[in-house]
Formats: sequence, structure tokens, C-alpha cells
Amino acid sequence: MSLPLNTSTHAELGFMPIGLRRRIHEYYELCKPRVVMLIVFTAIVGMFLAVPGLPPLDKLVFGTLGIALQAAAAAAVNQLIDRGIDARMARTCGRPLVTGALSVSESIVFTLCIGAAGFAVLWFYVNPLTAWLTLTTLIGYAGIYTMYLKRATPQNIVIGGAAGAAPPVLGWIAVTGTLDPHSLLLFLIIFTWTPPHFWALAIERHKEYAQAGIPMLPVTHGLEYTRLQVLLYTALLLAVSTLPFVFGMSGFLYLVGALALGAVFFYYAVRLKWVPRPGLAMRTFGFSIIYLMGIFMLLFVDHYLR
Repeated sequence: MSLPLNTSTHAELGFMPIGLRRRIHEYYELCKPRVVMLIVFTAIVGMFLAVPGLPPLDKLVFGTLGIALQAAAAAAVNQLIDRGIDARMARTCGRPLVTGALSVSESIVFTLCIGAAGFAVLWFYVNPLTAWLTLTTLIGYAGIYTMYLKRATPQNIVIGGAAGAAPPVLGWIAVTGTLDPHSLLLFLIIFTWTPPHFWALAIERHKEYAQAGIPMLPVTHGLEYTRLQVLLYTALLLAVSTLPFVFGMSGFLYLVGALALGAVFFYYAVRLKWVPRPGLAMRTFGFSIIYLMGIFMLLFVDHYLR
């Protein structure tokens, strides 16, 4: 007759105890993994675009690791500062600091550790310029945006978008050690993409932002005005996305793909403005993520096919 295995028996057999797995998962969620993955993806593409061949393996590996750790630290600081707001919003009320799964003190220690580790990796194994610029980006997002801009102005996401647009530039500098004008085109694409991306979400969640006291654009200026801004910024993004082709950074494959993706995004924005339907704002938000990933994948593929 066989007996059921308890938690300690699983540990003896090499299985991770349930409590430890749950603990690791909470720290994982503290880092906003989906956001960090998108950040790291654009940074990696920046590394590949920076050189005609393949980037040096050590710069690719350590640059990715360092940027990922710093981005995760910025996300954790954001949750530490915003835990009171997160508790009042349905989208964020399940975060580990809100539920009590993680305490403030242990979250601070964890954040300091991964932030310091990320800076050290970039400083010693990549280059000091990447280390300092990545730290500056962390401070810009977690400090200036989260602590001040988010609570001060409905243009918070526009001004604060500079921090979110930096990763491909950081990836580029990680490989070359210098700031190249072409890397700034990547920055400009993400910077222009951020307002329609985030305001689509804000339209869907405007009541929650109002209850939390956050002056997002649909709260301060209304839904119609925000829909118009989404449309205008999407049109601007369509134009900005052609700049890599205009300046010779990319070829026709990228141009055709970027225009196709931009047309779909613009179609969503037009419908959101003139034919709004329940759930359309969230679908627009979802497509905006596909759009950005598609743009950077096109840049990558075009770069090597050429």
C-alpha cells in the first residue's frame, strides 16, 4: 500500500515546495513580467540593429540581463509607490503588495538587490554609459513619472513616455558604446506609440482612475477628447514609423509592413473615435502591443535580409 507524498517528501525528491513556488511567483509578479518582456524585446532588437552582423555574444547576454534587472527594479518601485492606488483599482488590486503576499520591507530589499545587480552587470560586463543611462531611465520612470507626473498632469503618459522609449537606445549603446542617430528613431517610434497605447486602456478603465484620484486624460478632459487624441497620435505614429525607411535605416520590406500595421492601428483609432463600442478600447489596447512587437520584428528581419 502506497502512502500519499507530503510537501517535505516532494522537497526530498527534488520537487520545489508549494510555498516556495508561490513565493517566487509573487516576486515575479512584483516585477511586472509582461511589461519587462516587451521592454527587453525592444532592447534586444536595438542590439541587433546596431551592427551589420551579429552583436558580440557577451554584450548581448549581459546587456539583456542588466537591462532586464533594472527594468524589473523600476517596475517593483512603481508597485511600492502605487500600492495605495493599486488597492482601489480592479486591474491592480491583486498585486502582491496589495494582497499582503509580500511586505513592503522585503519588497524594498528585493528591489535594491536586483537594481544593484543590474547596474553592476552593465557597468562591469557591458559599459559604464549603458549602466548610467539605464539607471537614469529607472529613476525617470519610478521616480519622476510614478511619484510626480502620474499624479500631477493628464499629460503624464506623454512626458513620462521618454523612460519607456529608452530600451532600444540602451540596447544599441550596450553593443556600440555610443549614441547613434538611428537609435533615436527607435526611441521616437515608442515615444509616439505610448499615448495611444495607454490612453486606450485609460478609456476602458476611466472610472477606476477617477475613483483612485489619478488625473488621466479621460478623467480630466472626457472620453470624446481622449478618443480624438488617440486618433491624432495614431496618425502621427503612422508617419513616424516611416522614418527608418526615409533615413535609410530600413528597406521596402519594413516600409510595407509598417504601413500595413499602422493602417490597422489607425482603423481601430477611427472606430474608437466615431463608432465606439463596449470593449473596443481594450481591443485597441491589445492590438497596440501587437503593433509595437510587429514594428520591431520588421526592423529586425529587414535588417538581416538586406
